Amino acid sequence: MLIDLTLAGDNAVVVGMAVAGLPDRQRRLAILVGIGAAAVLRIALGAVALRLLEIVGLLLAGGLLLLWVAWRMYRELRGPSHPHAGAVPKTLRAAMVQIVLADVSMSLDNVLAVAGAAAGHYWVLVAGLGLSVVLMGVAADLVARLLTRLRWLAWLGLLIVLGVALRLIWVGGHEVAGHVLAG
Repeated sequence: MLIDLTLAGDNAVVVGMAVAGLPDRQRRLAILVGIGAAAVLRIALGAVALRLLEIVGLLLAGGLLLLWVAWRMYRELRGPSHPHAGAVPKTLRAAMVQIVLADVSMSLDNVLAVAGAAAGHYWVLVAGLGLSVVLMGVAADLVARLLTRLRWLAWLGLLIVLGVALRLIWVGGHEVAGHVLAG
């Protein structure tokens, strides 16, 4: 549980950013449904985590997916002050999809770490991932409120997400290149 809680901080920032533009009621619903779906996906990924290590290019794909999420966040952040930026208004569905896509692409390291620590005990895996998801949901609501009041924090969050995406692309790209060159 400690491993996953330590690694889940960046996910709370992404979820907070995804729901920051929604009204309170929709924000809570988006967090609940988005994180619920992300939790199911995390547990499913955790159940097959050791097999995932064998898939060459998974980190690269996750990084590219997260880069797309960062682009969407950038457009949202830029939107209100630049009416011609082409930003799409925030919807409940868009926020939930953004939460799930970002969480899946960012939480691969979390899932693999927890799966390794669980040492084959499925209930430990579920408990660890479940607790981190609940705490992430609470933190995401607090982060969303802060982002609404302090806009500069949203830009800082975007830089965090972009950094994670670029790290995944870098590591995944080297993994793919090594596999291709090894032939």
